[in-house]
Amino acid sequence: MKTRNARKSRGFSLIELLIVISIILIILAIALPRFNKATMSAREMGATATVKTLQSAEAQYYSTYGRYPQSLTELGKPSSGAPNASAADLISADLAKGEKGGYKYTLQATPTGYQINADPVAYNNTGSKTFYSDQSGEIHQHFGSEPATAADPEIK
Repeated sequence: MKTRNARKSRGFSLIELLIVISIILIILAIALPRFNKATMSAREMGATATVKTLQSAEAQYYSTYGRYPQSLTELGKPSSGAPNASAADLISADLAKGEKGGYKYTLQATPTGYQINADPVAYNNTGSKTFYSDQSGEIHQHFGSEPATAADPEIK
């Protein structure tokens, strides 16, 4: 009798292991979409913060050089030497390249100022909203993959 009881208490049966794995998979199936949604929401909040950073850099650049920059690289770090109009050292190197935190940023000078667009690198994966801002300081959001414009609702 000892050998029979010893054999039974050695480990789990295949059925028990399959049940535990099934429960874990069910929990993952419920939790993973919520986690992805929370991550995407955090990236979208980061994108609005980055647009605010760009707005501040635009104002600093304008007060120093008397014009708005033509591109993000003009706001970035110089490759060597002191900051100047072609590399003002107002934003980080990764942002000056145009991509940060799952969003792609573009800056364009206009006759009256500038416009900034922030679009997700992979729509519905890194973000589900696009953002727009200009010299007015307002940030607009668009719920879709198309780039946001001044006609889209403002973030309050």
